[in-house]
Parts: sequence; structure tokens; C-alpha cells
Amino acid sequence: MSSTDDPDGGRALPGDLFEGVDHIGYAVPDLEEALALHTGRLGWRLEHREHNEEQGVEEAMLTTGDGLGARVQLLAPTRSDSPIARHLERRGPGVQQVAYRVRDLEQVSAELRRRGFRLLQPEARRGTAGSLISFLHPSDTGGVLVELVQPAATGGTHRDVTVLD
Repeated sequence: MSSTDDPDGGRALPGDLFEGVDHIGYAVPDLEEALALHTGRLGWRLEHREHNEEQGVEEAMLTTGDGLGARVQLLAPTRSDSPIARHLERRGPGVQQVAYRVRDLEQVSAELRRRGFRLLQPEARRGTAGSLISFLHPSDTGGVLVELVQPAATGGTHRDVTVLD
């Protein structure tokens, strides 16, 4: 998308549209191996782990000791037709997406559509820990897959999630 495609002539979005970086997602072929690296050797803490059948992934959300910074999400495919399996086939393991936390996914999505951004799915989907998620098309965001995340708790942030030991 070029500035000539921007209905507002390149002006910045309001500062309160995004609350911050929620997490950076890594595509990994083996979740246990990736967890051993990130928690055992790099010192991240496991915050949440779940299987997401709809997306065909097993995932683990990691946080720092104080739980205040952006998180790392490890995503391993559970079936060969999942987006993560396709990512690993085409690009190998590594950064798969950057996620921005939003307060109201529907409102933010509508504003971004108005500005010419395309969403990969017409409707929001269930994400980690009951959050709502949507993805912006990478060709509209400089080649980066951008995920929009509305935490499950209204007005909540990732700090509201119970940390697992």
C-alpha cells in the first residue's frame, strides 16, 4: 500500500489505536525442543500453553520474569495443512508474526479496513487464552504478518493471565 492509496494522505493513526506489542510469534517444528531452548537456556518463563484445533497448532506463550514486557509465542503445527506448517515449509523456523494488542478488535479492524488494509479472514477468530485475533495481509504491512490481539478479559492485558511454573 502506498501513501497515494491512503485515504488520509499518510497521516498517522491515532496513538491509542494500539496498546503496544503483545508478542512475537515464532514458527517451530518441535515445541518441546523450542521450550527447552527458550525456558531452559534463555530464561523465559512459561505463562500459558494450549492446543488450538481451529488453527492446527500447539502453542506456548512465554514471558519475562517480571511479566511486564512483550511476550514470545512458540507455535508448532499439529497438522500438515496448518498455516504454521506451511510457513515452516516455505521459510523454515523463525519469526512468523508480530502481534499488536488492541482494546477493541472490531473498531480497530474497521478503521484499518477504512485505511485500505486487508484482513486475512473476514471475521475475528479465537486466539491464545480466549483472546480475539485478526491478521493484516503482509503485503499491506511491508512484508510482515501483523496480528491484532484483543485479550479475553475486557480491558485486560496479558498481565491478567495466570503464570504457570
